[in-house]
Amino acid sequence: MSYPEARYFGDEGETSGVLRRADAAPDLTTSTTEVHYLRTGASTDGKFGLYRWDMGPRPSGPAPHFHRTITESFFVLSGTVRLYDGNGWVDARPGDFLHVPEGGIHAFRNESGEPASMLLMFAPGAPREAYFEGMAEIAASGRELSDEEWTEFWRRHDQYMV
Repeated sequence: MSYPEARYFGDEGETSGVLRRADAAPDLTTSTTEVHYLRTGASTDGKFGLYRWDMGPRPSGPAPHFHRTITESFFVLSGTVRLYDGNGWVDARPGDFLHVPEGGIHAFRNESGEPASMLLMFAPGAPREAYFEGMAEIAASGRELSDEEWTEFWRRHDQYMV
């Protein structure tokens, strides 16, 4: 393996870092979770997306699923997060890491009764914000989707439930 082709051709470097403070307000809040969009696919020129996922003590998280176009990685910061790696569920604790390539079945849940936090990274940087914001709107509104509407919503966001 080698380094990729150069994408910056300046001689001096540039001041282009972006700092997001830890106390910044969450970008998405649901009844169980606060999500901080640390970097979106749009803000990284499609290279990756990185979120901090802060879960409250009530159970929350998606059912097992896979993606056709993106990899996803999970790094537990605090608490206990149940991670599904396609073989089974494991209680992951701070410092535990799960990487899932395209097509890999995975899921996560907080069932501990205590708050938990993790980093969620996907690559390349797909527009996942629309998926999570859509799910939050559906839950908050109480709107009922038909099986066909769910299938179309998931397909549009590269989410294939198993």
